[in-house]
Amino acid sequence: MSSRTVIRGGLVITASDEMHADVLIEDGRIAALAASGTPAAEAWTAERTIDATGKYVIPGGVDAHTHMELPFGGTFASDTFETGTRAAAWGGTTTIVDFAVQSVGHTLREGLDTWHAKAEGNCAIDYAFHMIVSDVNQETLKEMDLLVGEGVTSFKQFMAYPGVFYSDDGQILRAMQRSAENGGLIMMHAENGIAIDVLVEQALARGETDPRYHGEVRKALLEAEATHRAIKLAQVAGAPLYVVHVSAMEAVAELAKARDEGLNVFGETCPQYLFLSTDNLAEPDFEGSKYVCSTPLRPKEHQAHLWRGLRTNDLQVVSTDHCPFCFVGQKELGRGDFSKIPNGLPGVENRMDLLHQAVVDGHISRRRWIEIACATPARMFGMYPKKGTIAPGADADVVIYAPDAEQTVSAETHHMNVDYSAYEGKRLTGRVETVLSRGELVITEREYTGHAGHGTYTPRSTCQYLN
Repeated sequence: MSSRTVIRGGLVITASDEMHADVLIEDGRIAALAASGTPAAEAWTAERTIDATGKYVIPGGVDAHTHMELPFGGTFASDTFETGTRAAAWGGTTTIVDFAVQSVGHTLREGLDTWHAKAEGNCAIDYAFHMIVSDVNQETLKEMDLLVGEGVTSFKQFMAYPGVFYSDDGQILRAMQRSAENGGLIMMHAENGIAIDVLVEQALARGETDPRYHGEVRKALLEAEATHRAIKLAQVAGAPLYVVHVSAMEAVAELAKARDEGLNVFGETCPQYLFLSTDNLAEPDFEGSKYVCSTPLRPKEHQAHLWRGLRTNDLQVVSTDHCPFCFVGQKELGRGDFSKIPNGLPGVENRMDLLHQAVVDGHISRRRWIEIACATPARMFGMYPKKGTIAPGADADVVIYAPDAEQTVSAETHHMNVDYSAYEGKRLTGRVETVLSRGELVITEREYTGHAGHGTYTPRSTCQYLN
C-alpha cells in the first residue's frame, strides 16, 4: 500500500534555499517539490493534506550529540531512549546520534551491543551511534575498522575525566592514526583533565565547594590548551578532528587558526554556551548545580565569540550534549562538593526553538539555522541527503514550524524526563507544530501521535567534508 501526503502553502527552508513550495511525500520519502499554486503542485492527490500556510516547512533537526541513559558519577542520565526521543520530536528533532560507551577492560563491540539493546524498539525517531573509546589497545584499534565498515564512523575520546574516560596523548595519537586509515572521525572532549583535577583538589581544600567553582577550576585556558593539543596530534596523524561542545573564545580561536591553515578541523557548540553563563552557575541555594556541565558555562563575554564562530563557519554544528540529571536526588549528590555533581544539562527539546530565537534576534539567518541544526550535522556524520534536507529522495523528516507563535520554556510543560528546565521562564518566538518522521506523524498540531519503536537505527557513511 502506497501512502501519500502533501504539505501545501508553506515556506520551505533548507540550508541552501527558501521557496514557497508544496511538498509531496510518498512511502516515507520526499517525492517532489513544486512551487505553490502551480499546475504541477495542484495536480497532486494524496490521502493526507497538511496546510502549512504562514508556516515554515523545514527538515527535521539532527542532534549529533546526546547521552540517553548514560552512566555517570554513580547515577544515570534521567532520559531513556523512549522519553528522550519523544522529547526530541516535540522539539522538532527527528534524528539523534547518541554515544555508545566502551568501558575500560571491555571491547567496543560490547559497548555498542549494550547501546543497541537500550535503544532498539524504544525510539520515537531515528537514531545512530558514535562510539566512546575509553581503552585504546591493539584489539580496540582493529575493532575501529570493523565499526566503520558497519556504519559507526565516529569515535569520541576524552582529554578529561582521568580514571573514567580519559585517554593520554599516546592513546589519542594511535586512535587518530587509525581513523586516518579507515575514514573515521575522531571527536574530542578537549579539556586538560589532569590539570583540572589538581585545581579541583586545591579548591576543595580551600573550602570552595559551591557549584560556581566547577566553572572556575575548568578554566577556559585549559580548554584552549587541550583544543590546540588535539589539533596538533590530529595534524601529526593526518587525521580529521571534530571538537565537541566548544565553550570558550580561546578554543574558538584555536579552531579558526587551524581551519585557516587548511586543516580538516571542525567545531561544535551547544545552546547552553550561547544562552547561559557563569551567572547561572552562581545561582544561590545550590540552584547553580542545575547548570553544571563540562565543558562548563563561561562568562557572558564568550557568547559573542561563539555566535561569530557560527556565522564565520569556524564552528559548524550546534548539538545539545543532552545529558539530563534531576535536581532532586541526582544533582544533589554534589551538595558540599561540586566535583560530585553529575555533569550534564537537559536540552534535546529546546535546541531548534532556541536557534530560531537566534534568527529572530539577528545572530544567524534562517538558512544558517537549518545548516547548523540539520544539514551540517547530517553531512558531518554521513547521513546526508537522507537526513538534514528537504529534497526528492530524502527521508520525509519534516517539521511544520510556526515562526510567530510564542512560548515560555518551563519544566511544567516540557517532555524531557527531568525535574527542571535550564531555560525556565525564557520567552521564545517560534514553535514546532507538526513533525513527520519518514512520513509518519509523530507530533500532530501539538499532540503526540508517535510511538516507541517507530524510530529505526541508521548506519552512517563517513564524514562528507573531508578533502
